[in-house]
Amino acid sequence: MLSTSRVEANIPAADLARAKAFYADKLGLTPAREIEGINLVYETGAGTRFNIYETTYAGQAGHTIAQWHVTDIESEVHDLKAKGVQFEVYSDMPGVSWDGEIASLPGMGRAAWFRDSEGNVLCVDQEDAAAG
Repeated sequence: MLSTSRVEANIPAADLARAKAFYADKLGLTPAREIEGINLVYETGAGTRFNIYETTYAGQAGHTIAQWHVTDIESEVHDLKAKGVQFEVYSDMPGVSWDGEIASLPGMGRAAWFRDSEGNVLCVDQEDAAAG
């Protein structure tokens, strides 16, 4: 059954080398495995992982394709900004209030969105203690 199976994200990249550099320089991530010119595999906390693969369709999704759940969103945003990551503000989201580039989503928590080198929308979020 799928309910007991692991799941992982696949993130498209038009230029795999450029994406690898972004994820290393800006996000501090190193691939756990690499198939040269085809695929990068990243392993993160709690046994999760994601893949970056080369395709001409990179950056075409207008929605969040991956997010990291963090315990201190202010620190994460600060650290990422210090590395040159630029955050997005979606002021047209109903019911959402903004403190700089961090959105407060009632009943869910807080989130901040940014784009990778390939134009993909990524997110860091922190769950509200009451929501968990």
